[in-house]
Amino acid sequence: MRRSRADERGGGSIGALAVLGLLGVAATVGIFGGRHQAEVDLSTLTSSSTQTTIASAPLDGQPFASTDGLVVHPRAETALYTAPDAEPFAKIGPSQFGQTWLPVVEQADGWVRVLLPSKPNRSTGWLPDQDLDRASSAYLIRVHTGSRTIELLQQGRRLGNWKAGVGARATPTPPGRTFLLGSIIDVKRSASPIVLPLGAHSPTLDTFGGGPGTVAIHGWPNPAVFGAAISAGCVRVPRTALARLQQVPLGTIVLIDSK
Repeated sequence: MRRSRADERGGGSIGALAVLGLLGVAATVGIFGGRHQAEVDLSTLTSSSTQTTIASAPLDGQPFASTDGLVVHPRAETALYTAPDAEPFAKIGPSQFGQTWLPVVEQADGWVRVLLPSKPNRSTGWLPDQDLDRASSAYLIRVHTGSRTIELLQQGRRLGNWKAGVGARATPTPPGRTFLLGSIIDVKRSASPIVLPLGAHSPTLDTFGGGPGTVAIHGWPNPAVFGAAISAGCVRVPRTALARLQQVPLGTIVLIDSK
């Protein structure tokens, strides 16, 4: 399923990841899946974003599993829960780098569990499934840090396989299940005008490029890096690969392993 990307892209560089444009809502009362949720003061909750660390977030228990492709978009700032009908621990806004599309990794009656863009890596949260836009991505991106390659698949069919530059030993690309969080175009970036931020973070660096240590897929002008463990954690890909990956819907799962 394709959807327009025009309103999903944000200008800026990877060094400007701190500008997230989250929308603010003071409080919400709702009835979700037949369950009445007590009033939640959203102003007391931390926003899940590339800037924040939320230690209370439940971690993904199946970090190398694929999904059925379901992705959701919160229409307004919404509380996140540790489990269905549990206490809220954070909130998520409708905008990060353009619209926020999150992959669903588990479902329960009236609830969906999604991957989050905040630290620690593999953070998840439960959302009531009301007031969410739903879509489906038929794509899967696989990054193999051992062979230093990246694959793009659609419904299990390989569309491309390219050599990629991955994290150096001291600054590795974090393994596990993450997702395509945004698509940034900035013609002033000579190294790569196109940057695709992921919902994952460097395990060793708190910041690079002037912003948080958010891992991204992007290009690189020197082809010698492709097939090398050389980056600060990001995945550097050839121009042809980046052009294909740029067309993938936001929220698409990215599986990073050591193969």
